[in-house]
Amino acid sequence: MQQNVIAPGFIDGHCHSDLLVLDDPKSSFKLLQGVTTEVVGNCGLAPAPLVPRYEEALKQYVQPVLGTTPWAWNWQSIEAYIGTLARNKASENVATYVAHGALRIAVMGFENRPATAEEIARMKLLLEEGMRAGAIGLSIGLLYAPGSYTSQEELAELCSVLPKYGGLLATHIRGEGNSLIASVREVIWIAERAGIALHVSHLKAAGRINWGRTLEAIELIEAARHRGLDVTCDVYPYTAGSTSMTTILPPWMLEGGIEATLERLRNPALRPRIKQELREEQRDWDNLVCSTGWQSVYVSAVSNPANLHLEGKQVAQIAAERGGLDPEDVMMDLMLEERGTISIVYFHMSDDDVKDVIRYDRALIASDSLGCVTGKPHPRTYGTFPRLFAKYVQDEKLLTLEQAVRKVTSFPVQRFKLGKRGLLVPGYHADVTVFNPLTFRDTATYEQPIQTPEGLSHVIVGGELTVSHGQHTGALSGAFLPSCGCRHHA
Repeated sequence: MQQNVIAPGFIDGHCHSDLLVLDDPKSSFKLLQGVTTEVVGNCGLAPAPLVPRYEEALKQYVQPVLGTTPWAWNWQSIEAYIGTLARNKASENVATYVAHGALRIAVMGFENRPATAEEIARMKLLLEEGMRAGAIGLSIGLLYAPGSYTSQEELAELCSVLPKYGGLLATHIRGEGNSLIASVREVIWIAERAGIALHVSHLKAAGRINWGRTLEAIELIEAARHRGLDVTCDVYPYTAGSTSMTTILPPWMLEGGIEATLERLRNPALRPRIKQELREEQRDWDNLVCSTGWQSVYVSAVSNPANLHLEGKQVAQIAAERGGLDPEDVMMDLMLEERGTISIVYFHMSDDDVKDVIRYDRALIASDSLGCVTGKPHPRTYGTFPRLFAKYVQDEKLLTLEQAVRKVTSFPVQRFKLGKRGLLVPGYHADVTVFNPLTFRDTATYEQPIQTPEGLSHVIVGGELTVSHGQHTGALSGAFLPSCGCRHHA
C-alpha cells in the first residue's frame, strides 16, 4: 500500500487573491490543494496604491481579475495595504509584488502617453515604499491598459529601483500570441538594462498558429541565462487561460479607462471598425479570437443577475441564442450589460506546449487563479496542484514525484526569497502538506469547476494543523511574508 508523502507546503507563486485573502481568510479552495502560501500582486494588478482621484478607475481596472469586496478598502498607500495583509488573520501565508498598473493609475490615470520625468519619479517613490514594506518586486501587465501604454525604456527606468532591494521583475508579457517572441525579448531587454532578475508569468503560446513556439521562448530564456541574467518562468497545467473580456478588444478601445471604453461601445458608428479588426490578424496587438474562434471563449463570471444563466456558455453559443447575432456584437453587448467587468475562460493553448513548459527545469507551477471563486471559474482555481501530481506525475510520467514537489516548494521559495520555507529541515517554518500520491487528484472540470480535490490528508501552516483528514480545521495561522531581499529584513 502506498504511503503518504510528507512534503513542504505548496507555494502558489502566481495568483490573484489580493482581496480574496482578506474577504475569505480560510482560503479553503487553496488549503485543500495543499497550498500554504500565495503570491499576489501579479500582472500589474493590485488594490494599492489607492488615490481618491482615481479610486473608481482602479477598482474597475482590477475587478474582473481580483473580484470585488462588500467592504470599503481602508488603505491608500502600498505600505498600508501590506499592513492590512500583515494584520489579517488567515489560514495561509501571503506575499505580494508592487503592481505597475496600479502605480501608473495612481500617478496618471489611464492616459495613453509616455510618463514625464516627474511622473516616473513619483512612481519610483511609490515602488520604493512598497519594497521597503516587504514586497517581492515589481509586476507588470503589458497586455492590460495602462501597462500596454508603457515603453520598455520607461519600464527599465522604473525598474532601476529594484537592485537596491534585490527585487524581482515579474512580467505578463505584451503578447502571448503572434508577438510572443518579440514580447519575451522585450522583457529580457528591460531586465538586462536594469540589472535585475526576471520572472516570466504563465509562459504560453496562445492561438493555434503559434503552437510550438514555447520552445523558441524557452531558448530565448536559456540564451539570456547563459549571458548571466537570472530568468525563470511559471506555468499552469491547463490549455485554457482566464482573464477579463476587455483583453479581446482592440487596444485603442481601452484608452481612458473603462468608462471611456463603455462610451465607445455605445457608439454604433464604431462597431463596424471593431468587428473588422477582430476578424483580421493584427500586426501591433494579439488578436487571439481571430485565430481561435468565439467557440473557444466562454463567460466565467458576471455580476448582473439577469446574466447569471450565461456563466459557462460560449460566446458563439450565446450569439446563437440571441437570434444569430454576430458574436462580436454579443461580446460588446455583454460588456455594456456588465459595465465592462466580465471574466472569461479562453481555450487557446496546445497540450504539447503546456508540457514543454512544465518539463522545463526553470519553470515553477502556479495557478494564476482569479479572485472570483463563484460562477464558472477556471478549474485551476480548485485543481491546479492535485492536477500536477495526478496528470503529469501519475498518469503521464512527465515529471518524477520529486521534480513535481520541487516545482511547488523549494524552487518558488528560492525564487521569491520567502525565507526558511520549502524544505523539511530543522529550523524551518512548519508549513507541511501530506497527500497520497496515488489518489491525490483534481475533480474540478470546466463544466463543474467548484469541486474539492481527493487524496489530500493533512496541511500544517505555521505549526498549526489547518487541514485534518481532508477537512479545514478553521485554524488561522498564516502570516504576511516580506521578501528576504527587502530592507524590512536588512
